[in-house]
Amino acid sequence: MSELSNIQVSLLTVLIIWSLIWKGIALWKAARQGQPAWFVCLLIINTAGILEIIYLSFFQKKTA
Repeated sequence: MSELSNIQVSLLTVLIIWSLIWKGIALWKAARQGQPAWFVCLLIINTAGILEIIYLSFFQKKTA
C-alpha cells in the first residue's frame, strides 16, 4: 500500500473542510427551520457538500 503524496493529503484536507462548512450551514438552517427530515438526511449522507448546497439553494424555507 503506497503512502499518500502531499498533494493528495492537501486535496483531501480541503475537501473535508469544504464539506464540513457546507454541512454545518445546512444542518444549522434545517434545525432552525424545523425540518427534521432534511436534518437527518444531511447528517447521514456525505456528498462533499453537494446535497447541502442543493438544500440551501432550493429546499430551505424562505423567510421574509
